Amino acid sequence: MASGGLQLLGFVLAFLGWIGIIISTAMPQWKMASYAGDNIVTAQALYEGLWMSCAMQSTGQIQCKVYDSLLKLESSLQATRALMVAAILLGLVALFVAVTGMKCMKCMEDDQVKKMRMAVFGGVIFIIAGLAALVATSWYGNRVARAFYDPFTPVNTRFEFGSALFIGWAAASLAMLGGAFLCCSCPRRETSYPPTRGYPKNAPSTGKDYV
Repeated sequence: MASGGLQLLGFVLAFLGWIGIIISTAMPQWKMASYAGDNIVTAQALYEGLWMSCAMQSTGQIQCKVYDSLLKLESSLQATRALMVAAILLGLVALFVAVTGMKCMKCMEDDQVKKMRMAVFGGVIFIIAGLAALVATSWYGNRVARAFYDPFTPVNTRFEFGSALFIGWAAASLAMLGGAFLCCSCPRRETSYPPTRGYPKNAPSTGKDYV
């Protein structure tokens, strides 16, 4: 029962992490710059994400523009996109594999060892998906930090970490933690001992001698 609860906890954490990776990928707030001009009415906040850039006016109006061409984007941004999409796809595969190996499901009930191995395999895929998302968000965050501290970057064009990065880091951690819990349900090998031999019982004596 304890291993079943740990398995269920790992699946829930990994699933929440996968949902967080999707949300982080879709959000435009990967990096943001907030500044006010000479006129407070024209104050605005700029956001940039993997797919679009947005500007929010002081009136609350938000205008977003999708990037025109994929080939015009920086190679680092393209790589970040690829890693996040790969993390989402890997998480989807891990979701189906882990569900098959869950103890509460009726699939593969005839072979419990294979069923538990499916749960472990799903956990491994979840860990890989979390690592891909963690590498993508950390790489992007490193680029933002380096550009922020670059003395040649104009003050009005400096960006800081956006909320999507923090969501991505938390989601990647949840996916890896949940995958690790799923891997803890790995079936243990049972040591097989040779069957003990019984000693023959002496036949009861009848008191008669045969020649």
